[in-house]
Amino acid sequence: MMSWQTILAIGSGGFIGAVLRAYLNGFISHKIPHTLPFGTLSVNLIGSLIMGMLIAYFMYTTFFSLPAKSFLSTGILGALTTFSTFAIESFLLLEGGHIALGLTNIMLNSFGSIFMAGSGFYIVKYFFR
Repeated sequence: MMSWQTILAIGSGGFIGAVLRAYLNGFISHKIPHTLPFGTLSVNLIGSLIMGMLIAYFMYTTFFSLPAKSFLSTGILGALTTFSTFAIESFLLLEGGHIALGLTNIMLNSFGSIFMAGSGFYIVKYFFR
């Protein structure tokens, strides 16, 4: 059973992550106008990198409580990364006949996010050796 502190932490972090996502997505989409949704790609890659770093850091320290870990990972980063947005944008690209862009978007988000999560993990792991 989740404590009320953890639930509150996730909700608070989710608010921050959702606002940050909307801001970054809009900012990047404005700076890099393109049919490929670079705003969503950017928040997915950045969020994945930070998630990998946090999870590795959590493994090496006891500095953060469970509510604090939940605030950062499930709350902020869970709301920052945009899998449902990525899914509908990819679908709409494919549905609109932009097959190459749709597949590119799927590959960049999927493989790029896994690569960034692993990179973040190993960056932090390197410093704790």
